[in-house]
Amino acid sequence: MHYLVTGHTGFKGAWLTLILREQGHTVSGLALEPAAGSLHEKARLSDLLRHDLRVDIRDGALVQQALTSVEPDVVLHLAAQPLVRESYRDPHYTYEANTLGTVNLLHAVEHTPGVKAQVIVTTDKVYRNVSQIWGYRESDPLGGVDPYSASKAAADLIAQSWMASSTSGVPTAVARAGNVIGGGDVCADRLMVDLVTAFSAGQAVRLRHPEAVRPWQHVLDCLSGYLNLVDALLRGECSGEAFNFGPDTGSFTPVGTVASAVASLWGTDSLVKLDDGAHMHEATLLTLDSRKAQLQLGWECRLRLDDALAWTVAWEKQVRAGGDARAVSVAQISKFLALAQP
Repeated sequence: MHYLVTGHTGFKGAWLTLILREQGHTVSGLALEPAAGSLHEKARLSDLLRHDLRVDIRDGALVQQALTSVEPDVVLHLAAQPLVRESYRDPHYTYEANTLGTVNLLHAVEHTPGVKAQVIVTTDKVYRNVSQIWGYRESDPLGGVDPYSASKAAADLIAQSWMASSTSGVPTAVARAGNVIGGGDVCADRLMVDLVTAFSAGQAVRLRHPEAVRPWQHVLDCLSGYLNLVDALLRGECSGEAFNFGPDTGSFTPVGTVASAVASLWGTDSLVKLDDGAHMHEATLLTLDSRKAQLQLGWECRLRLDDALAWTVAWEKQVRAGGDARAVSVAQISKFLALAQP
C-alpha cells in the first residue's frame, strides 16, 4: 500500500519509513527539513520515498495540496514539536504545530478521496499526571502542565472530536506511546542522545532528574504497535478508539539506572552526575497500561529493556565506526521482525 508519514524526517518517522519499506510498502513523507546528522539524512531515506515533501504542518493549504498530490492509502500523523523543554522556550510554535497541525491534517484527509485508514500519534504525556503508581488507561482523563503536554492533550481531543463528528468515513484511531530509544536519534534534551554524545567523547553526563521513572521501549516496538493498529483499521476494526503502546513494568526504570546501564554497555569510565541547577517542570512518573492493545490488537513488546539498550548502543557504535546507517538499521529491523515468527 501507499503510506504517507508526516514527520518522516524525525527519529520515529525515519525508522517508520524503513520498516514500511522492508514490509514492501510504498512510502511518501511530509515534514520540515531534517536535523543535521539525522537518521533520515544518514540513511539516505529520500532515495526510498515516492514523494519527499517539505511542508510546514501549520499551513493548511499546503497540507491539503500535499495530500491531493500524494493520494495515499494510509496516513500516519507523527509531525509535531516533540520536546517538553522546547515547549517552554517556544510555547506559541508548540501549540500551533501540535494542535493546528493536527486540525490541518484531519481536514486534508477528509478532503482526499482514497484514504483507507489514518492513525494520529500523540503521546503518553496527554494524561493528567497525578503520579499514580499504576499505568494510565485510555479512559483516564487528559491534561497537561507544560505546553508540550497540554498541546498534545489538545491534539488528542481534537482527533477524538473529529472521529466522533466527521462524515468522511475514514477509519481513524489515536496511538499514545512514551519514551522510545534506538539508534540515530539526534534530538536535543533526550536522555539517550545526551548519554551517547557524552560517552562517545569520554565526558561526564549530567542528569536533570535521575529519579524520574519512564516507560522505556525500543522504537521498533512502538512502531510495530502503530502498524498493528493500521492493520486493525483496514480490517474494519477499532475506528474511533485510542490505544496505549508502552512496555511492561520491567521497563519502568529511573533515568539514573538507565544512564548507568548505558555507561556499562558503552564500556566507559565517564561519570554520571546530577545537574542540580534550576529546571522547568517535568513529570517524575509516567507509565502506561497497554493491556487494551495486547487484548484487541495482539500487540506486545518484543524487546526487554536490556535488549533495547543493547540494540541502541550497538547501532551507535557500528555507525560511528563507519557502518552504513541504512544497512545497520535494516539489519536490526530484519532481526526484530524475525522475533515475531513462530
